[in-house]
Amino acid sequence: MRIFSHYPKEIQVFLLASLINAIGSALMWPLVTMFVFDQLGRSMSDAGLVILVQSLGGIAGQLLGGSLYHKVGVKRLIIGALALNAIFLLLLPMLSESWPIFIAAMGLIGLFNSSSMPAIQAFIGFRFADRRGELFNVIYVANNIGVAIGSALSGFLAVISYSLSFTMNGVSSGLFAFFFLIYLQRVGTTSSSAGGVKLKKLSPENASGWSLLLDVRLYLFMALGGMLINLGNSIWNTGVSPFIISEGLPKQMFGYLWTLNGIMIFVAQPVTNFIKRLSAPTITAQLTASSLFYLSGYVVILCMHSFIGMIAGMVLTTLGEMLIAPAIPAFLSERGGKHAPFYLGLAGGIGSVGRVIGPYLMGHLYDIGQLTPVAWLAVITAAVSAISFSVHAFLNRPARLAQQPLRGDAGKEAAASMETH
Repeated sequence: MRIFSHYPKEIQVFLLASLINAIGSALMWPLVTMFVFDQLGRSMSDAGLVILVQSLGGIAGQLLGGSLYHKVGVKRLIIGALALNAIFLLLLPMLSESWPIFIAAMGLIGLFNSSSMPAIQAFIGFRFADRRGELFNVIYVANNIGVAIGSALSGFLAVISYSLSFTMNGVSSGLFAFFFLIYLQRVGTTSSSAGGVKLKKLSPENASGWSLLLDVRLYLFMALGGMLINLGNSIWNTGVSPFIISEGLPKQMFGYLWTLNGIMIFVAQPVTNFIKRLSAPTITAQLTASSLFYLSGYVVILCMHSFIGMIAGMVLTTLGEMLIAPAIPAFLSERGGKHAPFYLGLAGGIGSVGRVIGPYLMGHLYDIGQLTPVAWLAVITAAVSAISFSVHAFLNRPARLAQQPLRGDAGKEAAASMETH
């Protein structure tokens, strides 16, 4: 926490809670396939079905969470979703005795876990409005530290018991719900020391869901770009991973790539800050720059079928990840006004589609021609995402925004912020 010592105590506590929750979540997700195959004795196709159902639940959760933010309230939505997620995680070992019930439970876990995401992002954007972009990035770094720790611990827990990893994930989710219960009670009646706003002021405007959907300039091309990035990023599990095995390389080399990813996210922040200052001073420019880094990384993998090529590809795509991950929630929080939760959930749901269809498409291509067609698909998706982000940047230029009033109470202040963030 010394790294975050210059932040107000309220933010430090939030970061610590997010870190603990990320560690708990990472205890489970690497083990789902192993649990289905090893513990339940099902086929790898069955394991893929479970992941698919959980992913579809996650898409529905993103959309539902964004839509319910103002209807049920931030406290009920975040605490309720996290608590229900904790309950199903704790019951999962018992529910796994019935295959249909286990599949349904995994879908609900995906639903409840993802329902809290747009709500938490919107809360951060509302409460810490004056430094939301910086804070989204810090939370992204903290969560990745948690994922690295949790993933490392998951292997040791699997040796002891799969059920133990699910239980600890449930406990961490329950503790995160309890944290928000206390945290929201405390901040609900006081304004944030970080310059946020009182929760009671976050009342919605009268606008239907259809009218919000029609404002495509705000979210559509950015969400499509994110979906394509997620689709192309499937190359690691359904392209690079089987390539390493087929080449007879040690399997742990694939783990080394993700170790490199985690280290870079933590230590390469000065690099991405330099990139932002040099060539991507706005959030929309960061999105386009992100897709270009992904594109360059996939081109390297396409041209260099070697572990050195994989390392270079991971370095470049990780820089792209570091640019895009905090940029999307920061943009929608600034530009979405009081409807930011809706747009955060919508963009998150559309983006998650890439994670669902990517493994199937790339797995099929790998069966046909191994790594080359998979890399070509990744290159194409990154190139099209760059075009999509460029269209998004064009539609959201400050000059155009000055002629088009914004949603919510963001007004001219948000248009001006696009020139400085």
